[in-house]
Amino acid sequence: MTDIKHHVPDDLLMGYATGALPQAFDLVVATHVSLNDDARARLESFEAIGGAVLEELEQAEIAEDSLERTMALIGGKPPTPRNPPKPGTFPAPLQNAVGGDEEAVRWRYIGRGVRQCVVHSDEHGTARLLRIPAGGSMPAHSHNGTEMTLVLKGAFRDEDGIFARGDLEVADDQVNHTPVAEPGEDCICLIATDARLKFQGLLPRIAQPFIGI
Repeated sequence: MTDIKHHVPDDLLMGYATGALPQAFDLVVATHVSLNDDARARLESFEAIGGAVLEELEQAEIAEDSLERTMALIGGKPPTPRNPPKPGTFPAPLQNAVGGDEEAVRWRYIGRGVRQCVVHSDEHGTARLLRIPAGGSMPAHSHNGTEMTLVLKGAFRDEDGIFARGDLEVADDQVNHTPVAEPGEDCICLIATDARLKFQGLLPRIAQPFIGI
Protein backbone atom coordinates (compact mmCIF):
# COMPACT_ATOMS: atom_id res chain seq x y z
CA MET A 1 0.00 0.00 0.00
CA THR A 2 1.27 3.48 -0.87
CA ASP A 3 2.45 5.75 1.95
CA ILE A 4 -0.36 8.28 1.64
CA LYS A 5 0.25 11.66 3.24
CA HIS A 6 -2.74 13.71 2.07
CA HIS A 7 -6.08 12.26 3.20
CA VAL A 8 -9.74 13.01 2.52
CA PRO A 9 -11.21 15.41 5.15
CA ASP A 10 -13.83 14.05 7.55
CA ASP A 11 -16.64 16.26 6.20
CA LEU A 12 -16.23 14.90 2.67
CA LEU A 13 -15.90 11.34 3.95
CA MET A 14 -19.10 11.79 5.96
CA GLY A 15 -20.81 13.13 2.84
CA TYR A 16 -19.71 10.02 0.96
CA ALA A 17 -20.96 7.75 3.76
CA THR A 18 -24.40 9.38 3.72
CA GLY A 19 -24.66 9.53 -0.07
CA ALA A 20 -24.79 13.33 -0.05
CA LEU A 21 -21.91 13.99 -2.45
CA PRO A 22 -22.43 14.74 -6.15
CA GLN A 23 -21.56 11.76 -8.32
CA ALA A 24 -18.30 13.29 -9.59
CA PHE A 25 -16.98 13.78 -6.04
CA ASP A 26 -18.40 10.44 -4.96
CA LEU A 27 -16.23 8.72 -7.59
CA VAL A 28 -13.07 10.47 -6.38
CA VAL A 29 -13.71 9.60 -2.72
CA ALA A 30 -14.57 5.97 -3.57
CA THR A 31 -11.32 5.66 -5.53
CA HIS A 32 -9.31 7.32 -2.75
CA VAL A 33 -10.84 5.00 -0.13
CA SER A 34 -9.81 2.00 -2.25
CA LEU A 35 -6.17 3.10 -1.93
CA ASN A 36 -6.19 4.35 1.66
CA ASP A 37 -6.43 2.16 4.78
CA ASP A 38 -6.89 5.20 7.04
CA ALA A 39 -9.81 6.54 5.00
CA ARG A 40 -11.39 3.08 4.89
CA ALA A 41 -11.21 2.75 8.68
CA ARG A 42 -12.75 6.20 9.22
CA LEU A 43 -15.47 5.42 6.67
CA GLU A 44 -16.40 2.24 8.55
CA SER A 45 -16.74 4.31 11.74
CA PHE A 46 -19.06 6.81 10.05
CA GLU A 47 -21.16 4.02 8.57
CA ALA A 48 -21.43 2.37 12.00
CA ILE A 49 -22.64 5.67 13.49
CA GLY A 50 -25.16 6.02 10.67
CA GLY A 51 -26.42 2.50 11.30
CA ALA A 52 -26.85 3.23 15.01
CA VAL A 53 -28.82 6.40 14.21
CA LEU A 54 -31.11 4.49 11.86
CA GLU A 55 -31.86 1.93 14.56
CA GLU A 56 -33.06 4.72 16.87
CA LEU A 57 -35.51 6.18 14.31
CA GLU A 58 -39.23 5.47 14.45
CA GLN A 59 -40.59 3.12 11.83
CA ALA A 60 -42.16 4.84 8.83
CA GLU A 61 -45.45 3.79 7.27
CA ILE A 62 -45.03 2.26 3.80
CA ALA A 63 -47.49 0.96 1.26
CA GLU A 64 -48.36 -2.73 1.48
CA ASP A 65 -47.17 -3.34 -2.08
CA SER A 66 -43.78 -1.57 -1.64
CA LEU A 67 -41.81 -4.81 -1.75
CA GLU A 68 -43.58 -6.04 -4.88
CA ARG A 69 -43.08 -2.72 -6.69
CA THR A 70 -39.41 -2.59 -5.72
CA MET A 71 -38.83 -6.16 -6.92
CA ALA A 72 -40.64 -5.34 -10.17
CA LEU A 73 -38.34 -2.36 -10.75
CA ILE A 74 -35.28 -4.50 -10.09
CA GLY A 75 -36.57 -7.22 -12.38
CA GLY A 76 -37.36 -4.74 -15.14
CA LYS A 77 -33.80 -3.45 -15.30
CA PRO A 78 -31.29 -6.24 -15.64
CA PRO A 79 -27.89 -5.29 -14.24
CA THR A 80 -25.28 -4.20 -16.72
CA PRO A 81 -22.59 -6.88 -16.92
CA ARG A 82 -19.18 -5.63 -15.77
CA ASN A 83 -15.79 -7.12 -16.23
CA PRO A 84 -14.12 -7.91 -12.89
CA PRO A 85 -11.43 -5.32 -12.03
CA LYS A 86 -7.91 -6.44 -12.81
CA PRO A 87 -4.68 -5.30 -11.15
CA GLY A 88 -3.56 -2.04 -12.68
CA THR A 89 -3.32 1.70 -12.20
CA PHE A 90 -7.02 2.27 -11.52
CA PRO A 91 -8.81 0.91 -8.41
CA ALA A 92 -12.11 -0.94 -8.91
CA PRO A 93 -14.50 2.09 -8.62
CA LEU A 94 -12.63 3.91 -11.38
CA GLN A 95 -12.26 0.82 -13.57
CA ASN A 96 -16.03 0.38 -13.36
CA ALA A 97 -16.55 4.01 -14.40
CA VAL A 98 -14.02 3.93 -17.24
CA GLY A 99 -14.71 0.40 -18.44
CA GLY A 100 -11.18 -0.82 -17.78
CA ASP A 101 -7.73 0.34 -16.81
CA GLU A 102 -5.40 2.81 -18.55
CA GLU A 103 -5.75 1.14 -21.94
CA ALA A 104 -9.51 1.87 -21.95
CA VAL A 105 -9.10 5.66 -21.57
CA ARG A 106 -9.85 7.76 -24.66
CA TRP A 107 -7.54 10.70 -24.09
CA ARG A 108 -8.09 14.11 -25.66
CA TYR A 109 -5.22 16.57 -26.10
CA ILE A 110 -5.88 19.95 -24.43
CA GLY A 111 -2.48 21.69 -24.85
CA ARG A 112 0.96 21.89 -23.15
CA GLY A 113 1.25 18.12 -23.61
CA VAL A 114 -1.69 17.56 -21.22
CA ARG A 115 -4.49 15.14 -22.10
CA GLN A 116 -7.86 14.63 -20.46
CA CYS A 117 -10.81 12.25 -20.49
CA VAL A 118 -14.17 13.23 -18.99
CA VAL A 119 -15.42 10.25 -16.97
CA HIS A 120 -18.66 11.78 -15.69
CA SER A 121 -20.43 15.12 -16.03
CA ASP A 122 -23.78 16.47 -14.87
CA GLU A 123 -25.18 19.74 -13.49
CA HIS A 124 -23.54 19.09 -10.10
CA GLY A 125 -19.98 18.44 -11.21
CA THR A 126 -17.49 16.83 -13.57
CA ALA A 127 -15.00 14.03 -13.00
CA ARG A 128 -12.10 13.82 -15.42
CA LEU A 129 -8.83 12.01 -15.81
CA LEU A 130 -5.85 14.25 -16.50
CA ARG A 131 -2.49 13.08 -17.81
CA ILE A 132 0.34 15.60 -17.34
CA PRO A 133 3.66 14.69 -19.00
CA ALA A 134 6.65 14.20 -16.69
CA GLY A 135 8.03 17.65 -15.89
CA GLY A 136 5.00 19.37 -17.45
CA SER A 137 2.63 21.68 -15.66
CA MET A 138 -0.90 22.98 -15.51
CA PRO A 139 -1.44 26.73 -15.88
CA ALA A 140 -1.57 28.75 -12.65
CA HIS A 141 -5.15 28.87 -11.43
CA SER A 142 -7.58 29.33 -8.57
CA HIS A 143 -11.15 28.04 -8.32
CA ASN A 144 -14.76 29.16 -8.50
CA GLY A 145 -15.80 26.16 -6.42
CA THR A 146 -14.24 22.96 -5.08
CA GLU A 147 -11.59 20.88 -6.82
CA MET A 148 -10.57 17.42 -5.62
CA THR A 149 -7.43 15.93 -7.19
CA LEU A 150 -6.46 12.29 -6.57
CA VAL A 151 -3.10 11.04 -7.86
CA LEU A 152 -3.20 7.60 -9.50
CA LYS A 153 0.22 7.46 -11.15
CA GLY A 154 3.40 9.51 -10.90
CA ALA A 155 3.35 12.62 -8.71
CA PHE A 156 2.97 16.39 -8.84
CA ARG A 157 4.00 19.25 -6.62
CA ASP A 158 2.43 22.62 -5.99
CA GLU A 159 2.43 25.31 -3.32
CA ASP A 160 1.03 22.78 -0.76
CA GLY A 161 3.71 20.10 -1.24
CA ILE A 162 4.21 16.86 -3.16
CA PHE A 163 1.28 14.59 -3.98
CA ALA A 164 1.92 10.96 -5.02
CA ARG A 165 -0.28 7.90 -5.69
CA GLY A 166 -3.25 7.85 -3.33
CA ASP A 167 -2.80 11.43 -2.13
CA LEU A 168 -5.84 13.70 -2.35
CA GLU A 169 -5.72 17.49 -2.61
CA VAL A 170 -8.87 19.51 -1.90
CA ALA A 171 -8.75 23.10 -3.17
CA ASP A 172 -11.25 25.96 -3.05
CA ASP A 173 -11.41 29.64 -4.00
CA GLN A 174 -8.74 30.44 -1.39
CA VAL A 175 -6.15 28.25 -3.12
CA ASN A 176 -3.94 29.54 -5.94
CA HIS A 177 -1.59 26.90 -7.31
CA THR A 178 0.44 25.67 -10.27
CA PRO A 179 0.61 21.85 -10.29
CA VAL A 180 3.87 20.56 -11.85
CA ALA A 181 4.38 16.85 -12.62
CA GLU A 182 7.49 15.35 -11.08
CA PRO A 183 10.22 14.15 -13.51
CA GLY A 184 10.50 10.54 -14.64
CA GLU A 185 6.87 9.50 -15.13
CA ASP A 186 3.67 11.02 -16.47
CA CYS A 187 1.25 12.03 -13.73
CA ILE A 188 -2.31 10.69 -14.02
CA CYS A 189 -4.92 12.26 -11.73
CA LEU A 190 -8.65 11.85 -11.18
CA ILE A 191 -10.16 15.30 -10.68
CA ALA A 192 -13.65 16.41 -9.66
CA THR A 193 -14.86 20.02 -9.96
CA ASP A 194 -18.19 21.73 -9.48
CA ALA A 195 -17.24 24.98 -11.26
CA ARG A 196 -14.81 26.25 -13.87
CA LEU A 197 -11.24 27.00 -12.81
CA LYS A 198 -9.99 30.61 -12.64
CA PHE A 199 -6.91 30.64 -14.90
CA GLN A 200 -4.53 33.53 -14.37
CA GLY A 201 -2.95 33.54 -17.85
CA LEU A 202 -4.60 34.94 -20.98
CA LEU A 203 -4.05 31.92 -23.25
CA PRO A 204 -5.61 29.38 -20.83
CA ARG A 205 -8.62 31.68 -20.42
CA ILE A 206 -9.03 31.87 -24.23
CA ALA A 207 -8.78 28.07 -24.54
CA GLN A 208 -11.05 27.36 -21.55
CA PRO A 209 -14.37 27.24 -23.44
CA PHE A 210 -12.89 24.59 -25.75
CA ILE A 211 -11.23 22.35 -23.15
CA GLY A 212 -14.11 22.65 -20.65
CA ILE A 213 -12.09 22.86 -17.44
